[in-house]
Amino acid sequence: MNAGKILLVEDNPDDVALTMRALKSHNITNDVIVAQDGVEAIDYLFGTKGRPAPTDLPAVVLLDLKLPKINGMEVLQRIRADERTRLLPVVILTSSDEERDIIDGYSLGANSYVRKPVDFVEFTKAAQQLGLYWLLMNRTPPPPRGP
Repeated sequence: MNAGKILLVEDNPDDVALTMRALKSHNITNDVIVAQDGVEAIDYLFGTKGRPAPTDLPAVVLLDLKLPKINGMEVLQRIRADERTRLLPVVILTSSDEERDIIDGYSLGANSYVRKPVDFVEFTKAAQQLGLYWLLMNRTPPPPRGP
């Protein structure tokens, strides 16, 4: 399995706990970094004045859309606009089933759009499938080369 980290961008503590439990129950033991809003996600990926950006990008970003401060679409735009992160796999994992959100997500470069199932059993199955695909089957692009 890909030893890379998972960046989970989710503001609902219940959904964070559910996602962590679902991943763990299917032996997906990758480190999970949780960003509770769009600002935290951007700060993690790009660094802040007090903390530089990580040298290794996460294997995948699981991105909610309805986030405080900066919404998920804006986070996705920022990820795709930067040379270092533009190929980073981003899975929109949201409760929204709005056609406009689906279209906008793919238009902005999301790799996948998954609606969060309401039922716990369905949610754990979805988390397992996401983990198996993005961490085991999917081949990520090599990291960008320095200047």
